Amino acid sequence: VQLQASGGGLVQAGGSLRLSCVASGLTFSSVSMGWFRQPPGKEREFVGAIMWSGVRTSYADSVKGRFAISRNDAKNTVYLQMNSLKPEDTAVYVCAAARAGYTSRLADDYASWGQGTLVTVSS
Repeated sequence: VQLQASGGGLVQAGGSLRLSCVASGLTFSSVSMGWFRQPPGKEREFVGAIMWSGVRTSYADSVKGRFAISRNDAKNTVYLQMNSLKPEDTAVYVCAAARAGYTSRLADDYASWGQGTLVTVSS
């Protein structure tokens, strides 16, 4: 399984970015996907997840209402649309493929991880 995240960069506070994660080596349409992030000097934290069917999503309270996850099974891609970005959103963002079909906030419930893409939000 390979997960390739892209779309990170430098953005001013209040701006937007869209991250993409292309998956290969798995039956993407059957897999729930998640996004996590690791801020500088801090532990990895859950950002959001989308069920394999796309009908259910979940988000961390810190990003709810600002971030949105979607997926395009025809392109084996999951997206993270990030709006109203804040300096505290600065982190390496990583996509992950879940072990099971439900959405989970727990890193242990994810079997495969991408390499991450850096998002820097300036104040």
